[in-house]
Amino acid sequence: MSCISISGTRKWATELAYVLLTSLAAMLGASPAFAIEPFPAEFKTQSIAVNGATLHVRVGGKGPAVVLLHGFADTGDMWAPLAGALDKDHTVIVPDLRGMGLSSQPAGGYDKKTQGVDIAMVMDKLNVQKADLVTHDIGNMVGYALAAQYPDRITKWVVIDAPLPGIGPWDEILKSPLLWHFNFRGPDVDRLVKGRERIYLDRFYNELSADPKKIDEATRRHYAKLYARPGNMHYAFEQFAAFNQDAKDNKVFAEKKLPMPILALGAEKSFGDQEAAVIRNVGSNVQGGIITGSGHWIMEEQPAQTVQKVRAFLEGK
Repeated sequence: MSCISISGTRKWATELAYVLLTSLAAMLGASPAFAIEPFPAEFKTQSIAVNGATLHVRVGGKGPAVVLLHGFADTGDMWAPLAGALDKDHTVIVPDLRGMGLSSQPAGGYDKKTQGVDIAMVMDKLNVQKADLVTHDIGNMVGYALAAQYPDRITKWVVIDAPLPGIGPWDEILKSPLLWHFNFRGPDVDRLVKGRERIYLDRFYNELSADPKKIDEATRRHYAKLYARPGNMHYAFEQFAAFNQDAKDNKVFAEKKLPMPILALGAEKSFGDQEAAVIRNVGSNVQGGIITGSGHWIMEEQPAQTVQKVRAFLEGK
């Protein structure tokens, strides 16, 4: 009888301890080792010196090259699901843009024309002459500057859910209250956001998604930690501060349309059909598409659908 009682007490104590430890871990913000999907194990990271910056670059797979460029509130980490789908028959190259993620933070060069050269130099260092290109958000702007300056080096381009400064209805786009952050800068922005990076990023995940729950807690923590690295948010703001110069550069680039096949994907709850309409101003061979059920954060909200559409286009299906 006493043995049964002691056993029951021990079981109860063990269960209570588990509950308390679980609760404590939650309060301390414990998260798994990989907050978001990791890249396949064969991917290697390199630090590649380019054009006054050093870019953190993930490289894996085999076959024809494809370059994946991220945007704001993400890093190259966003592309892990697509990289895993492409690496069996592509060499996949995934940089963090200058001043973002784990790349270096040079004082200047945040105009997209300069960053297009960054990516061309990454290709040079990896002995890649030609590549397909997949881009999102600010990555679209860098991707356009890359393709416009080196049109013979980009074989296909998938451009996803963001405008191009100075192109199409840019002046009207700037009036959208959802894009207030395009002009959020000045002498105090760093102090306003320092220590509040998670709060700042949550605004974008919540307001620009079709369903904020699709950007889960682990993903939010992952990117908030990266953007809280000293200097990273400051240089993210520099990406936006360069838009006026980007608009001037893009108007010159647009005098000659891009020749390569382009797939312009808009998210159903974000840019939608407007994405293709904008890109037709700069490309002569553009087809449109929609990521259904998604807001701006296509890889977080609809990864399987995005991967399917990108693969089908790159494979010519």
